[in-house]
Amino acid sequence: MTWIRPHSARAERPCTLVVCRGCCCGDPRKNPGTDHAGQLARLRAAAEDSEGRLDVRTVDCLGPCAQANVIVVQPATEARRKGARATWFGWVMDDTATDDIVDWALAGGPGVALPPDALDLHRIEPPSPKKTTRGRRR
Repeated sequence: MTWIRPHSARAERPCTLVVCRGCCCGDPRKNPGTDHAGQLARLRAAAEDSEGRLDVRTVDCLGPCAQANVIVVQPATEARRKGARATWFGWVMDDTATDDIVDWALAGGPGVALPPDALDLHRIEPPSPKKTTRGRRR
């Protein structure tokens, strides 16, 4: 028998940074001069220091490889219930953009706080589900 948790009992998730670290994002051959490991370490340290307000996870490939490094900011559960949706950022390769994303996420992220204006330069459209990357459906 499978037990399904009632909706009200589901765990509340904080704002989450989904960091692409697949074929192109995080690859020093594609983006030399960027401290990819250092960036990920800084994101994880921010999450550890956030007292549960921020989570960070990595994925193999988010799809828009031409816009590496890609980070998706997913809203917290409560913001998602109110209609907030994930915001995608590309070309996140410097400390300033990384810090702006972390600061926005710690302030609540999508549906809670307005992102810094500088992040408009990094905002990208999510890939279409019909597009494929390296033969895999996205």
